[in-house]
Amino acid sequence: MRLQAALLLLAACVSSTWAIYPDEVDQIDFHHALLGVPSTHSTFFHRPSASSASLLYTLSEKLILGAVNPKDGSIVWRQNLTKLSLPGQGAEGFLRASDGSDAVVSAAGGYVSSWSGLDGKLVWENRFTDGPVADLELLELDDPSAAPTTRDAIVLFGDNAGSGSVRRLDGSSGGVKWEFKDDSDDIPFQVSSSPTEIFYISLQSSLLKGYKIKVTSLDVLTGRQTQQHILSSDSDVAGPESILFTGANTASPLIVWSDKSRKTLKINVLGSKRVNSVTIGNDSGEEIRSIMVHAPRQLNSLPHFLVHYETDSSSWAEVFHVDLKAATVSMAYQLPRVQEKSAFATSNKDANVYFTRITESETVVVSSASHGILGRWNHQSPLSGRALHTVSEVVTKGDAVAVRSASVLASGDWQLIRNGQTGWIRHEALAGALAATWAESADREELVHELEVEGHGSLYGAYIHRVKRHIKDLQYLPDWLRELPKRIITSFITDEVSNLNNFGVFKSIIVATENGRVFSIDSGKHGAVSWSVKAVETDKWNVKSIVAQPGTATVYADDGSSVTLNVTSGDIVARDAPSMKLNSIAVIDQESTPVVIGVKEDGTPMKPLDGPGFLITLSTDGRVVGWRADNNQSPVWEFVPSQGQKVIRATARPSHDPVASIGKVLGDRSVLYKYLNPNLALITAVGDSSATFYLLDAISGKILYASTQTGVDTSQPIASVISENWFAYSFWSDVSDTSDAKGYQLVISELYESPVPNDRGPLGSSLNYSSIYGVDMLPEPHVISQAYIIPEPISHMAVSQTRQGIATRLLLCTLPESNAIIGIPRPVLDPRRPVGRDPIPAEAEEGLFKYSPFLEFDGRWFITHARDVTGIKTVLSSPTLLESTSLIFAFGGDIFATRVTPSQAFDVLGKGFSKLQLLVTVVASGVCVVILAPMVRRKQVNALWKA
Repeated sequence: MRLQAALLLLAACVSSTWAIYPDEVDQIDFHHALLGVPSTHSTFFHRPSASSASLLYTLSEKLILGAVNPKDGSIVWRQNLTKLSLPGQGAEGFLRASDGSDAVVSAAGGYVSSWSGLDGKLVWENRFTDGPVADLELLELDDPSAAPTTRDAIVLFGDNAGSGSVRRLDGSSGGVKWEFKDDSDDIPFQVSSSPTEIFYISLQSSLLKGYKIKVTSLDVLTGRQTQQHILSSDSDVAGPESILFTGANTASPLIVWSDKSRKTLKINVLGSKRVNSVTIGNDSGEEIRSIMVHAPRQLNSLPHFLVHYETDSSSWAEVFHVDLKAATVSMAYQLPRVQEKSAFATSNKDANVYFTRITESETVVVSSASHGILGRWNHQSPLSGRALHTVSEVVTKGDAVAVRSASVLASGDWQLIRNGQTGWIRHEALAGALAATWAESADREELVHELEVEGHGSLYGAYIHRVKRHIKDLQYLPDWLRELPKRIITSFITDEVSNLNNFGVFKSIIVATENGRVFSIDSGKHGAVSWSVKAVETDKWNVKSIVAQPGTATVYADDGSSVTLNVTSGDIVARDAPSMKLNSIAVIDQESTPVVIGVKEDGTPMKPLDGPGFLITLSTDGRVVGWRADNNQSPVWEFVPSQGQKVIRATARPSHDPVASIGKVLGDRSVLYKYLNPNLALITAVGDSSATFYLLDAISGKILYASTQTGVDTSQPIASVISENWFAYSFWSDVSDTSDAKGYQLVISELYESPVPNDRGPLGSSLNYSSIYGVDMLPEPHVISQAYIIPEPISHMAVSQTRQGIATRLLLCTLPESNAIIGIPRPVLDPRRPVGRDPIPAEAEEGLFKYSPFLEFDGRWFITHARDVTGIKTVLSSPTLLESTSLIFAFGGDIFATRVTPSQAFDVLGKGFSKLQLLVTVVASGVCVVILAPMVRRKQVNALWKA
């Protein structure tokens, strides 16, 4: 007893963090923490405190707020505002910061919040329901008594429907200090401020056409209207998009627009009624495609700004100075025209203003005071694409100038350039990943084809074919011999005891994103992007599926179009034009090549299948339809849920779902035979406050099993998965019928041919049966279910896959609240666990243990470890040539990949095995044999003479 107590005490002292194998983090997995493509007006450098270095802040197009370390591109902190902003209030976000303040203020929808710039902790928040935020600015008061670390926020609420309101929020608490309501039907546009007043800008509809710009001045302390004037712009302004710039520069706030022919620039200094007209100098004769204005945002900065012009083939800029007393604008100098696209950024150093110009080949820094070039650097490597917008930080020391610029490229990449040299690249377009798949190598497929040829030929022909194949392989012998010493040396000094690449552990992953790009991610190089190509010219590419074949991958979109790419180089091999709107893509695996069939919105296949088979489709109106391969004119069967319910999901078994054993061996050596129907489909239908899960036979459409859950909150995530002879689903509902308690539940169900061990059911051991002509004879499974209360919701489910299905399966669950992915071992979810009692010896021998209604997520189940993996929508699993190992890839927000060994790595040597030690032992043994052998022989001879 004392020994047992000592062992228990020792086990309690063991650190629980050992369970997650910290030495495997960043070794067997990789994680790309993403923000999304940074937005144009909500990205900037900012120093959160006087003692800290500058950080790079952004609020991305995905409404993810984050701070990035400009040294290495790593994320310091981030917050997801999509979970906080009220739904249905618009998706535009705003982010502002002020020098001397340690907080950044954001707004999205009706949610306004302040965050600590150092660690991203919430300072205050406020929610409004009278409309989305249309603009956000920080009030820069020229008041020495004001707190230096807080800035009040001026927030404009409203949309194109009118009824705008301006609120001043306290910088310390977020409370409303005053509010100004606009009762007119004008369109709220923007707010700006000067050291003495606040300007509310709205667009007033003209009687004939266009809009006039109305500028309303508000008192800073009370919010009362002090004056109002209207700028005549109805002949130029057709809507909010016609206004080029409304500056928040507190020293000289501006509003800029141009005439419709883009030949004259109109500039107004807010607070005055004067409109300055400046002729645009365009000697090229090309049409100006875009005009962008860049101005500083500091109180003490010089009243200078830059106007950037672009045509189809060139770009140039003009720098203007503002006379504050006269409210006039004059051009100071012009930056030369270049025959390439440019991006400009504004930065401040005290009152001085600097403009940074980024082209594909160089970076140039100029001062706003004169046209002299302060610094010019040729890019060490050309940009991977055109820079759409950029932010810069300029440092001066005497006559020397240094600059670092973070540019958002047309490819969706975010790249930092430091004095012409690339610092880092973040592939933020991957945050919009819609589909992914593992690439298939063409070399392995060629070998498989050659072996098939030898297997189907005569003995003599196969031998000759193999000899010819080996002679052909001799061309690779020189390269193999050159690489041999390197492989031998690295095999002893690397952590891996085996070259796992030969076992299909390191694969390339093809990912398609919503901005029309396709990426290749190399899992063997820690998730490095091998190539990235623009597959289609669109920013809203609705990809349905990616189908990989040896050497190629085909991306299918919802408009019926497809693009086929070479998985090695990224070259586009083929392209199909759009045909019709598709609801989904059906992929049928066959022995030669997979068959891809588009499914229309009404659930009808675009073409019939070749050969025998069946197809199940889901229509947009919630019908599940079964089709026979040789006939797509009329469905074989149709499933419609009960009245008041709508089908939201149809789940089939994974395409690779091998079964290692047809039964489960019990403790008394009897067998429960599994119900192994390869044609099962799990249908999820929801009502007002209920969810029903139907198990269908895909061939006949017969309902084999149904389970209805009441009190379900259908707005919460409902996930489901089916594999082998079991299925699982999760939801939020009433815990019991007798109490008002609610919670998240996970239900697991197993299917058996009979409740009696050693009984095969009605079909017995029959190998063939018909689900069409013998529907009435089709046996229903015996279902065993158990439910668990889980601590948080599950948004997506998947199952780990191995080559032969021998290793224990993991139920892969995405946890959106914890920003994690867990793998629950199937034995933990065995529905045969005894309820209300301890297991008997026979049950304990099976690995069963007492059922507990609450399932706590064990820390050892988190395959993401301590990482914050956000926004995951889909988790994919793929087998390897090692039965113990399964590959996991998750995407949709962040990018995460790892490999799991549910039954431990039983077919791979562990890291503790030392090849070097083995080699030394063998060599030492050989040396000992050589030395001792003569001594032994001499001793034997001497013993014979003495005898």
